[in-house]
Amino acid sequence: MKILYFDCFSGISGDMAIGALLDLGIEREVFLKELSGLGLDGYKIEIGTKTVNGIRGTDVNVILTESGQESVHEHEDDCGHRHGSEGGHGHGHEGRHAYECSPDHGHSSEHDHDHEHGHAHDGHGHNHGGHDHTHTHGERGLAEIEQIIDRSSLSENIKAFSKKVFGEIAAAEAKVHGKPINEVHFHEVGAVDSIVDIAGTAICLELLGVDRIYSSALHDGSGFIECRHGMIPVPVPAVLEMLKGSGIPLISEDVGTELVTPTGMGLIKCLASGFGNRPPMLVEKTGYGHGKRDIGRLNALRVILGESYDEKTYQKEQNSTSAAITGSGSDRHGDEVIVLETNIDDTTAEILGYTLVKLLEAGALDAFYTPVYMKKSRPAYMLTVLASSGAEDSLAEIILSETSTLGIRTRSVKRYCMERKTLTVGTPFGDARIKVASLGGIQKASPEYEDCRKIAESAGMPLAKAYSLVVAEAAKQYDL
Repeated sequence: MKILYFDCFSGISGDMAIGALLDLGIEREVFLKELSGLGLDGYKIEIGTKTVNGIRGTDVNVILTESGQESVHEHEDDCGHRHGSEGGHGHGHEGRHAYECSPDHGHSSEHDHDHEHGHAHDGHGHNHGGHDHTHTHGERGLAEIEQIIDRSSLSENIKAFSKKVFGEIAAAEAKVHGKPINEVHFHEVGAVDSIVDIAGTAICLELLGVDRIYSSALHDGSGFIECRHGMIPVPVPAVLEMLKGSGIPLISEDVGTELVTPTGMGLIKCLASGFGNRPPMLVEKTGYGHGKRDIGRLNALRVILGESYDEKTYQKEQNSTSAAITGSGSDRHGDEVIVLETNIDDTTAEILGYTLVKLLEAGALDAFYTPVYMKKSRPAYMLTVLASSGAEDSLAEIILSETSTLGIRTRSVKRYCMERKTLTVGTPFGDARIKVASLGGIQKASPEYEDCRKIAESAGMPLAKAYSLVVAEAAKQYDL
């Protein structure tokens, strides 16, 4: 399983997230082609490299354009709190490229930076049909931002994720300012930049093909920062509101400014399955996304990409031996998972069903109910949840908040897992996916139900026949 760990030792912002993910080796041209699907005019994105405290990383700037002039901006939310790409960019960047996202303005990439390549990419193959034309002055509400996202040609997963993050931020701002969520407005400059930051992060993750995301505790600064309404404390109110009840750990640092921005907070809250120590993994790549402020130490977000340690161990064991898992003499070891259990006898069936769905959406490996009898012979259900190490705290928070239980039992157990992969099988009635699992000399294959259902309905055949068709085609195409 491919996993990604966000190491937020200096907090997180939207541009730092994109920079760190691009630094893992994503082709910039591929990323920019996907980003053009936003259909959003009036900005450039500069992607460069710089070295800070001896650490080379990627630096990203979103630059708003207006009337032939470029403006490096600070992002503002409804409070007028500036976040995202804070500060100027007189850093002497190495190898910076400016990508013009609005050909109507005709800008080049001429900034006061040290260019190694010194060329601009204008338009970058964007499809400008139905673009939203930004204005420097004005504000955007949540509904308008969602319309921009819905009109884009991004994948449905990226659209859904982007709207989820904006919903988190808007809900926090609504609570802080004491107004309905539909009255929360993002300053136009901040709105454009945040759309790019959030959608850009989702595009990077889709290109990387990550299966599970974890994060360290969040590190934020202290003191006060200035916003449109005056001085406000750090962590800023919107960030604290999103932290409330989330189970996400926060560590305060002796740094007199914000390190976690509302956009960064919304991203990591919607991305991570668990927070805490780095899970067991075989590291493949690391990436750094540099921040803009000088905080007296390395100001960067680090991401670590790799595979689950135990899954890789299985693969090595399979290559070295073909022995099946039989008898007590086997030296094969499974990975460790955490089991959470609790007995519930006074929660409605609707709430139990809702809780199960919420646990699975939050990253539980599995969750199920078992009928049991409790004291005084009361019929009840035992909820069992399987969790990866590091994810148990957030899942326990869901159980305690959604059900009537007062306590949860936990234990660590080992499990054996077959190596799994998904293949696409071509049939006369359309493609279908088939899951293939193997371990040693054992192999199993199972077609995806939804794909077989579509074939059965389109071809007018029984579902069982559709299953047989997919299995037969898989056997011919992949020698299963």
